[in-house]
Amino acid sequence: MPIPEFVVEIRKLIGQREMWLPGITAVVTRGPVHAQEILLVQRADNGHWTPITGIPEPGEEPAHAAAREALEETGVVVSVDRLASTSAYPGVVHVNGDRASYLDLTFACTYVSGDAHVADDESQDVRWYPVHAMPEMTGSMRQRIADALSGEQAARFVR
Repeated sequence: MPIPEFVVEIRKLIGQREMWLPGITAVVTRGPVHAQEILLVQRADNGHWTPITGIPEPGEEPAHAAAREALEETGVVVSVDRLASTSAYPGVVHVNGDRASYLDLTFACTYVSGDAHVADDESQDVRWYPVHAMPEMTGSMRQRIADALSGEQAARFVR
């Protein structure tokens, strides 16, 4: 998976030691509530299905990063509607051995335009799934989706 250039530069200094990084998750939906679909990507590095995820560039607004990642990864333009949840994910070890912990900001997003397709080398597949028939996914990804689909106006966070 492409690693942001600023992370590559830091990794030259710290090697594979754990880094604390910001992350975004864009949960993109389309259609009426009773027939809603969700846009998922199948990651190229491990084959897992997930919502769109990424790392904001230094100084980039997180909501802008969510929209940018959606376009870069899937070719889809989205409206970033609200911050759905915040959470910390410690102890992630990536396929290349790099260690990180993430502060994730999950955004509820709505499809605006574009034909969903694999638009970069981070994914091996991109598909719309009915919300009631999503593929197998990790518990943390299912939780992010649930947070975005909750309809709540306030962001969820661990208390």
